Amino acid sequence: MSVNPDGGPAWTDPAMADTVVRRIEQGGRLTFAEALTLATETTPTALFQAADRLRRKLHRNRLDLCSIINARSGRCSENCRFCAQSAFYDTAIDTYDLIDAETAVSQARENEAGGVGRFSLVTAGRTVSEGQLERFGEIYARLRRETGLSLCASMGFLDRQKAMRLRQFGVSRYHCNLEASRSFFPEVCTSHTWQEKVETLEIARDAGLDLCSGGIIGMGESLEQRLQLAFELRELGVLSIPINILTPIANTPFAGLTPLSPQEILITIAMFRLINPEAVIRMAGGRTLMGVEQLRCFTAGANGAIVGNYLTTAGNTLAEDLRMFADLGFDIAGKGNRRP
Repeated sequence: MSVNPDGGPAWTDPAMADTVVRRIEQGGRLTFAEALTLATETTPTALFQAADRLRRKLHRNRLDLCSIINARSGRCSENCRFCAQSAFYDTAIDTYDLIDAETAVSQARENEAGGVGRFSLVTAGRTVSEGQLERFGEIYARLRRETGLSLCASMGFLDRQKAMRLRQFGVSRYHCNLEASRSFFPEVCTSHTWQEKVETLEIARDAGLDLCSGGIIGMGESLEQRLQLAFELRELGVLSIPINILTPIANTPFAGLTPLSPQEILITIAMFRLINPEAVIRMAGGRTLMGVEQLRCFTAGANGAIVGNYLTTAGNTLAEDLRMFADLGFDIAGKGNRRP
């Protein structure tokens, strides 16, 4: 094993990836210098195999599935440069203030029948008002009566009162993507800050909600900045980490960005697994851009997915995803995923 100028190990030998996995299995953790060396100097095949071995060791073949519905669409006050729902950009999307309850419940039932364990209402906008929150509470009440799904919310920035109200509705997990590392976030959005997102996650956790937070890769960030995001999520103790792959949307500032290669995506997934070994690394929006290569995400460390359509882009159908996961040998029954 060679040594980098900064003193960190240089794992050019594929066997070193296995050494790292053994250390993590025994409770060890990667440092940032180690992670960067591993990501850049280990052969990709060895890296993917090591991440998959760790996934199988800690999570077996259980795949954590969730689904989302766009509960309030468009006219968002924020200027996130990737987003079709921002009022700053002229994009062809449907806009509405509240999803029809029948639509939400029908989609939830369909997903539950396929083995999905969690369902989330997701809203566009900086936050929701107290009145809007109460209306969403009525939908959550129906979901609790008519399904056995665990319930999640993604409704922008929270204060303590809103967080506690969501918990009273039966919501058990709150989602707020960091989107990017602290260092890259100003290139993504200037109408709010990375720290505001962290504060919402802390408010949600203090209210007794589990945390779901990840980001989007392929927005022009460096590999180092992707790793920074993985470490920031580890520091926050996030155990559900969705990884989105940028889907360029016409008329948004990121419309012309060059897509990441499959290998860059897979390296990112493997490193998120190695940096956050206990977490569900959840493939989310954009994975269909990889075509058949998306299967490799689930043999490079991923052990979760958002299934069905996303907020403003289409995904695989639920049936297509379920067939794919079954072919990969995953347990997709959703056992243990639903609320008691």
